[in-house]
Amino acid sequence: MTRTASDLAGLLPSGRVLADPVHLASYAHDEAAGAPFALPAAVVRPQDTSEVAAVVAYCAGRGVPVVARGAGTGLSGGANAVEGCVVVAFDAMDRILEIDPDERLAVVQPGVVNDDLRAACAAKGLWYPPDPASSPWSTIGGNVATNAGGVCCVKYGVTRDYVLGLEAVTGGGEVVRLGRRTAKSSAGYELAGLLVGSEGTLGLVTEITLRLRGERPREHTVVGFFDDLPGAGRAVARVVASGVVPSALELVDRYCLRAVDEWKRMGLSDGGNVLLLARCDAPGAAGEQEAGTVLACFEAAGAAWCERSGDEAEADALFAARRLVYPALERTGRVLSEDVCVPRTLVPEMLGRLERSARERGVRIASLAHAGDGNLHPMLVVPRGDERELARGREVFEGIVEEAIGLGGTVTGEHGVGLLKMRGLARELGPAALDLHRGIKRVWDPAGILNPGKVFAG
Repeated sequence: MTRTASDLAGLLPSGRVLADPVHLASYAHDEAAGAPFALPAAVVRPQDTSEVAAVVAYCAGRGVPVVARGAGTGLSGGANAVEGCVVVAFDAMDRILEIDPDERLAVVQPGVVNDDLRAACAAKGLWYPPDPASSPWSTIGGNVATNAGGVCCVKYGVTRDYVLGLEAVTGGGEVVRLGRRTAKSSAGYELAGLLVGSEGTLGLVTEITLRLRGERPREHTVVGFFDDLPGAGRAVARVVASGVVPSALELVDRYCLRAVDEWKRMGLSDGGNVLLLARCDAPGAAGEQEAGTVLACFEAAGAAWCERSGDEAEADALFAARRLVYPALERTGRVLSEDVCVPRTLVPEMLGRLERSARERGVRIASLAHAGDGNLHPMLVVPRGDERELARGREVFEGIVEEAIGLGGTVTGEHGVGLLKMRGLARELGPAALDLHRGIKRVWDPAGILNPGKVFAG
């Protein structure tokens, strides 16, 4: 047991501190392929805010790095342990503290699993919209840390749009409450929003107050198969130009379809090379009309086949298959996943550039996208243990990031910066904006202990 682990074991109730090497290894990294990590000096599993504050205060006084961790489903290395650090794992802080149907809000601890919250809200006729593909496993705290999005964010927004207030522990071990419970406020800076997407570099979030919506409306599903990515991209552009804002507009290419078919035998790749899934949820006749408009856009863009789905179970199965893409690809090798976002009207251009990049570099790029808001997830599968191919894949993705920035896009739409996107972020922001970020971090984390070396260096 390290000195740090021994000290913390004496500071906290029994059972909160893990020091066994097997446990340390299981908390050492997230799902980002090839992102560096080290074994932590200790893992702490607090059960309340006071315990988190005690850990951070101890670490701040000794210059010990602190890395916050949710479920470890991240894809950027943001939760990876650094040498000599304490990992604060929030899996034991998993209580839904309140769901208020009248005010339409929920108060949760950071370890609550996304789908568990959504189910609890649905039981009360309410809806929490953010739904990342990892929603059956990812936690609300991790979603807040990366400002996670999901399938329905094209219409309903991302995690930041639903965070009303936060309780957090700053880098000095001080507990602060930020934001509000009211429907609106003009009191002071929007510091709660600043913490959303900060990836544990400004504070450790210990409680979250979330905005809820009424019961989810009935959806109308439109399915389309296309011969190639540019054709599907043109359909996306037509939907955007039509003025219809679908509740989902997802793209799945032939490599993703085949991977799911090889695993689940769903016959998805029989329909065509690229699948577009759209949903519209305007009430009554307006929803029917929106679905008709989307169908017309698919047809005008040259869909090989498209129709409105009248079978709700079949439509749900298609969207469930879309969520299976990443684990399906993982069965075939090590998955490198990119996460760029471009203006929606430039989705066809970006998809075309992905195909050109694949041809020029002699690689196979699998494309998955929240196409309705321009968030693309190109993926490469490399053999496990092949560091040379891993490095080559990273070079390919550096080029993809450059292409996205060149189109006025951003280096990450929802996965976060972590360890893998720091160079891209520096290019996107520029020196002056980067200095502003660093200045904000120094105020929140004067000792520089919170997730050091992530998002931006220094």
